[in-house]
Amino acid sequence: MTPIVEVITERVTLGEGPHWDVESQSLYYVDILGQAIHKYTPSTNRHTKAKIEGGPVSLLVPVEGSPDRFLISIGRKLAVVTWDGVSATPSKVEELLEVENEADLAGNRFNDGKADPAGRLWAGTMGPEPEIGKLEPEKGSLYTLVGRREVKKHLSKVSIANGLAWNVALKKMYYIDSPRRTVDQYDYDMAKGTINNRKIVFDLDVHNIPGVPDGMTIDSDGNLWVAVFDGGCLLHIDPRTSKLLSTIKFPAKQITAAAFGGPNMDILYVTSAQLVVKGVAQEDPAGAVFQVTATGAKGFPGYKVKLDNLK
Repeated sequence: MTPIVEVITERVTLGEGPHWDVESQSLYYVDILGQAIHKYTPSTNRHTKAKIEGGPVSLLVPVEGSPDRFLISIGRKLAVVTWDGVSATPSKVEELLEVENEADLAGNRFNDGKADPAGRLWAGTMGPEPEIGKLEPEKGSLYTLVGRREVKKHLSKVSIANGLAWNVALKKMYYIDSPRRTVDQYDYDMAKGTINNRKIVFDLDVHNIPGVPDGMTIDSDGNLWVAVFDGGCLLHIDPRTSKLLSTIKFPAKQITAAAFGGPNMDILYVTSAQLVVKGVAQEDPAGAVFQVTATGAKGFPGYKVKLDNLK
């Protein structure tokens, strides 16, 4: 079975954070630098977006029980937006909190974030990156949202907080800090929302893979699908054996994240970017969302964030 890669949306600057919503059979994602949240409905081929004011928008997670509310990041802030999925602007933006208010962290911003299987938001930050490749390292952290106005820090000295995935049966969380060029595994306590015992389960250096790992998702077999920024591919790996099972190549170098979706949860939706690197622009279709079919794998819908039980 050979995977089929197709372009399905217009280009954005920095596509990220794909989330498949079962109820609406739609894909949500963000354009971080374009400061916009996007919705794509495959059945109608309709693509809508809303502009967000105030800073880079790097994550979007639907709120459980509220089909028009989404938890997003705006710079170093977390906020809840109310959006009908059609209008060019949200009808309401409620800021919850801001992290890293120290003077030396003022240039930080949130990067990747997802809800875990318990509906708990995990979100990480990164230091300033005035241009690609010129990052201020180890200035970020990884947090969970434990109250409407409170976060808990789990990891510090993070450079670029990125991919997150969970295996409930194995009680594991997988996580990527991009410049490390590794996929890390932690023991995960879903009830307490804690992680321990970091272990590298995949190392791009060992496999001589160019680029850096970015976003990722997990399939029903417990295998990971890891986007490689500046590597133009998606890696299919088994975190239990550290084996590279397959590689899917794309007609764009800056592959950022992946999520399973579709009526049967067997379509991979893959985001990308068109960032200028060392004066070189990325050609079409860089920045588009890709649809990948015939992988032989199935995944899970994105988890929604539970806000109602937070004080």
